[in-house]
Amino acid sequence: MAANGSASAPARGEVLPAADAIKFLEQYPRGDGLSLSELMDSQAHGGLTYNDFLMLPGHIDFPASEVSLQTRVTRNIVLNAPFLSSPMDTVTEDRMAIALACHGGLGIIHHNCSAEEQAAMVRKVKKYENGFITDPVCLGPNGVVGDVLEIKDRMGFSGVPITDSGKIGGKLLGIVTGRDVQFRNDKTPLKDVMTPLKETVTGNADITLEQANAILRDSKKGKLPIIDDSGLLVALVARADLLKNQTYPLASKAPSSKQLYCGAAIGTRPGDRDRLKLLVEAGLDVVVLDSSQGNSVFQIEFIRWIKKTFPKLDVIAGNVVTREQAAQLIAAGADGLRIGMGSGSICITQEVMAVGRPQGTAVNAVSEFASRFGVPTIADGGIGNIGHIAKALSLGASAVMMGGMLAGTTESPGEYYYHEGKRVKVYRGMGSIEAMEHTQTSGKGGKSGLAANNAATARYFSEADTVKVAQGVSGDVQDKGSVNKFVPYLYTGLQHSLQDSGVRSVKDLQEGCRSGKVRFELRTASAQLEGGVHGLNSYTKRLFA
Repeated sequence: MAANGSASAPARGEVLPAADAIKFLEQYPRGDGLSLSELMDSQAHGGLTYNDFLMLPGHIDFPASEVSLQTRVTRNIVLNAPFLSSPMDTVTEDRMAIALACHGGLGIIHHNCSAEEQAAMVRKVKKYENGFITDPVCLGPNGVVGDVLEIKDRMGFSGVPITDSGKIGGKLLGIVTGRDVQFRNDKTPLKDVMTPLKETVTGNADITLEQANAILRDSKKGKLPIIDDSGLLVALVARADLLKNQTYPLASKAPSSKQLYCGAAIGTRPGDRDRLKLLVEAGLDVVVLDSSQGNSVFQIEFIRWIKKTFPKLDVIAGNVVTREQAAQLIAAGADGLRIGMGSGSICITQEVMAVGRPQGTAVNAVSEFASRFGVPTIADGGIGNIGHIAKALSLGASAVMMGGMLAGTTESPGEYYYHEGKRVKVYRGMGSIEAMEHTQTSGKGGKSGLAANNAATARYFSEADTVKVAQGVSGDVQDKGSVNKFVPYLYTGLQHSLQDSGVRSVKDLQEGCRSGKVRFELRTASAQLEGGVHGLNSYTKRLFA
């Protein structure tokens, strides 16, 4: 008998019937590779990062298109794709946040700017797509054509309801569209050019969104005003949003408003309380407390204040790499945790400060601990390809946060330029001297200006230091094209990765890893070399088409 009580396997030289192969595995189980706990045994081999291991393949009996990447990134927010953008001033502003949310992820807008500028970016994301627009731009009958043209230049649309008060809640008199104001003098009163109420298609206040969209399709109108029994304007539905629903079926939206999810980062200084108030007024869904070392009295007290002041606002705290750090923030009320210290491509914290942890080990340890309290985790840093995303999820992270992967895309801030014959954009760490110097010249005065001036330095608790010690570098990254092509490539590639592992969803992957069904293998340096491109004189690496 074998040591575990099962029958001993037949002698190695004995040839068995081929039909008995599966039965043999069931009768004499010995899983190839390592379980997750065996893989992450730091006493055996030290800390690990993503390149140090592989997942072993599983059984495929489903197409990759059936793999669900839906995941919970905070206690209350579920995304259709496990992708977050990093709150860096060369990665995420409103354009990136809109594009990423449209493809199922979540953009976190940086705070290396004034509070007013950051709130304006949040507002743009929230206004990009709506279900029922409950605070539409309205004008009164005595407004002029120039007012509509100004709204079009500023906000990108020209369909404006006309009410007797010029505000939502007033009696609907009609609507002005782009065609109504074409070839008109700027001073022409709107009451002379608007489509009057009797010719305006409207919906009743008790209408459902599905019914409203059906009216828009059938009437071929661009806007559908929603009025109550007294004729007062209570909401608006836009045809453009119906088209966006068809174009972006995976878009991550708040269930109640049907608006895109939007996150923003702030610091933990007293002035950031005023900043957060502006962000919440703009419609913020989740705030990220941005610190390189999250286990501080500043962040713990700030979390408690947020939970008392804005109880419906989700808080992602961090950064952390140990269970002890995580415990403090979870106890304070964090709804999600950001994991990583010194693992980003532009971060030099581990080198300069001698503090941090290999990212794979950090993600596994913190995620295993946080899961006991229902707190999702986000792997922040060290993501260089689709395989790294899959490995982060297998270690327990609910999502990944990407900086360098999204830098250099069309939607990232900054202008393209050419460096050594390549089209590139600037990409810098928020701990770089360049980012710190940027904040010293970008403030607008007053409380919000002060907050802007201290944004990058406060992240490293160094705003009062006479000498600035960099924990990041500044460089450039090659043009990656639009997020609208790049993120679908990441999404589809990740579906294939999970298919190869034999699992149908992120949830199944993590359950399989915890149970030991999904197996792993350590990689030596030679194995890593073998797993990459090698033995060629030259090659072209095209990631997607």
